[in-house]
Amino acid sequence: MEYRYLGKTGTKVSAFALGGSSFGARASEEESIKMIDEALDFGINLIDTSNRYGNGESERIIGKALQNRRHNVILASKFGAEAAQELNHSGASRRWIRTAVEQSLLRLQTEYIDLYQLHLPFEFVAYEEILLTLNDLVKEGKIHHIGTSNHLGWQMVQAQAISDRYHIQRFVSEQTPYSLINRRMEFELAEVAQQYDLSLFVYSPLSGGLLTGKYKAGQAAQNDSRAAALKGYADTLDPELAENEYKFMIIEKLQQLANEAGILLADMAIAFTQSHPSVTSTLWGPRTSEQLKAYISGAELRLGPDVLDAIDAIVPPGKRIDDKEQTWTPEWMSAERRRRHMP
Repeated sequence: MEYRYLGKTGTKVSAFALGGSSFGARASEEESIKMIDEALDFGINLIDTSNRYGNGESERIIGKALQNRRHNVILASKFGAEAAQELNHSGASRRWIRTAVEQSLLRLQTEYIDLYQLHLPFEFVAYEEILLTLNDLVKEGKIHHIGTSNHLGWQMVQAQAISDRYHIQRFVSEQTPYSLINRRMEFELAEVAQQYDLSLFVYSPLSGGLLTGKYKAGQAAQNDSRAAALKGYADTLDPELAENEYKFMIIEKLQQLANEAGILLADMAIAFTQSHPSVTSTLWGPRTSEQLKAYISGAELRLGPDVLDAIDAIVPPGKRIDDKEQTWTPEWMSAERRRRHMP
C-alpha cells in the first residue's frame, strides 16, 4: 500500500480509502465490520463516513469495529447534509456544527475525529462562521483537521483566503467525484488543489456501478444490480433509456479498450483515478465483502501512457459525459436566479 501526505499536515493516508456509505444501509452490521477488518488488514488506514449515512448507523458501526484498532486509523466524517425534519438540526450553523460533532463523537466512540468535512457548500452560511467554529473545535481537540466535499474550485479559493485573513485553520482536503466518464475535476479543481496544497479524495470511481462492465445499452439491467434496484429513481443508471444511449456507447468503447489491454473495466477505472498526480486517495464504497475483494485484487494495477492516451481519445480531459450526474445543484442554477426580473 502506498501512503501519501494529507495536505501539508504531516499525516499520511493510504492511496485507497474505505467509504462507509453502505454501512448500516445496504450492508448489514456484520458485513460492514467484516469489510472494515479486511480493509485494515490490506493496509488501508483511512476510513470515511458521514453523519448522514444510514442516519448515523454508519458512524455507529465504524465506532464499534474500531474499538481495538482506533490508533491505527485516520477517521474522517462529514456534516451538513443531514436529512433532518426539525428546524436548525442540519446545515452548517455554529449551533448545529457543535451539536453534530458531539453526536458523531458518541457514535464513533472516539475522543477526536481526524478529518471533519463540510459535506456540501452553503450559500446562506458565511465561510467565516463555519471556519471559526471548526477552528474552535480543533483548539478543543475534538477534531484534528478540516476538509470539504462537493465544492467547486472558486469556493475552495474563497475559503483559503478567509482562513489566511483570520489566521485560522484551513481546509486541507476536498472530496469530489472522479471517474472515466466524469473528468470534470481535471478542468479546475485539480489545479486549485495543486496551488493550495489540498488533498483530493475522489469518490464514485465506478460511476455508480456503470463502469463495472455489467450494463449494455438497450438491455435490461441484471436483477441484482444497483441499476435494477433504483430503476425509476436513478435514470442516469438505466441502460434501457434512449437518453443514456450515448453514455453507454462511450462505456462500450472503454470496455473494448480494457479488453485490448487484457484488464477488467472496473480495474482500469480504479487505476485511472490513481494516475492523476492531484489525487491523494480513491474511495472504495463496497456493499459486500466480495466487492471489497474485487477492489483489492486490482489495487496494484497502474496504467501506462498508451492506455491513458487511448482513454483521452474516448473521453477528453475535463469532460463529464452526463451532466445529470452532478452531485448537487447550486442555488444559482434555479430559474429564479437565472432569469432577470421583468419590470
